[in-house]
Amino acid sequence: MKMNQAGYDLVKNSEGLKLKAYLCPAGKWTIGYGSTLYEDGSKVKKGDTITKERADKLLNNLISKFEEEARRLIKIELNENQFSALVDFIYNLGIGNFRKSTLLKKINSGELEGASEEFERWIYSNGKKLEGLRKRRKSEKELFLAEI
Repeated sequence: MKMNQAGYDLVKNSEGLKLKAYLCPAGKWTIGYGSTLYEDGSKVKKGDTITKERADKLLNNLISKFEEEARRLIKIELNENQFSALVDFIYNLGIGNFRKSTLLKKINSGELEGASEEFERWIYSNGKKLEGLRKRRKSEKELFLAEI
């Protein structure tokens, strides 16, 4: 399964496109659509700039990586919207957080309604509630619950 267009739109709208490196709320240098690393694994650093084409390439590389991780960790069949919402979640929070989350445990036990409630727990960065994360989790939950 692959991320659908609604999932891509969610990532792009949530992250925004920045062609010059910036510090994200977690204090990491970030570029493009929220990338902290380049294709070769090197870290984004202050003063870096990229083109829109490279930002799109970084986005597609990351999404492919996170799709693969999601397919490996999710043990039940999901629809495209559910899968896409989870790939966005992983894109934003990282595979480690997803791997140990109650969200994943509930999904794999078939508790999809209960799993959808877990999105709203992930709205903090460095102990602070962020409005942008609240909106993103709301959008992920809506996509997760949407019918195709």
